[in-house]
Amino acid sequence: MKEQIISIENTTETFEGIKHFDEFGVEYWCARELMSVLEYSKWENFEKVIEKAKETCKNSDMIISDHFTDVRKMVSIGSGAFRNQKDYKLSRYACYLIAQNGDSRKKVISLAQTYFAVQTRRQEISELEYSKLSEDEKRFYQRNLTKKGNYSLNQTAKKAGVKNFDRFHNFGYKGLYNGETADDIAKRKGLRYREDILDNMGSDELIANLFRISQTEQKLKRESIKSEKDANNAHYEVGKEVRNTIKRLGGTMPEDLPTPKKSLKELEKEKKFIESLKH
Repeated sequence: MKEQIISIENTTETFEGIKHFDEFGVEYWCARELMSVLEYSKWENFEKVIEKAKETCKNSDMIISDHFTDVRKMVSIGSGAFRNQKDYKLSRYACYLIAQNGDSRKKVISLAQTYFAVQTRRQEISELEYSKLSEDEKRFYQRNLTKKGNYSLNQTAKKAGVKNFDRFHNFGYKGLYNGETADDIAKRKGLRYREDILDNMGSDELIANLFRISQTEQKLKRESIKSEKDANNAHYEVGKEVRNTIKRLGGTMPEDLPTPKKSLKELEKEKKFIESLKH
């Protein structure tokens, strides 16, 4: 399995390959099959990860049974005998939480985190709809998600003891952008003073930042971080890990991604102007 999962394309094929659909066309994954893909050999160990994921689900004010459905299967144990085996039907979101709570030392866990994080965020619209969007439309969509993500992250960071939010976010940028702060990124992109850097990113760069944001929030919650220093360090570590994941996958580093010719604010103004001409 380790030799097979060497790229995000193969990762997608692997996780999509074990996906099932129920009689209503709703997708789900079987925990036992996911366990094998994530390189866990013992159910007892994997079930501990599932329990942590269920707790995260609960803490996010989600209904656990909507994402983790208990099922029982009769499996052969030889000589014509069978035994009742516990399993779960997992939603995509449940798989995402399991990947978050898995053994981060495993390369396949990092790949699973990337895959399910991006796919879970995209699930707000269908994948077919998303694929039909133009690059600018994808930018608007991902930018909206980062706004929601940053709002939620700020609430969690505040509970963790963060007071200087500019400094807190710069720690995340430094990890992801190889030491660059928000100001450094703005200067490299040639932006005006106080111009929003997220409004001047392409969809791929926004997705990388969205992953950084969501993973940092989960880390703050999971590790019950309660000091500004530890929160800053956690943000940096997550940013660095996202960067390392992109590197392992052979992706383009975020600072090397092209800056769109027009910011989202410019595109919004153009859209409003065109609409005003119609009336």
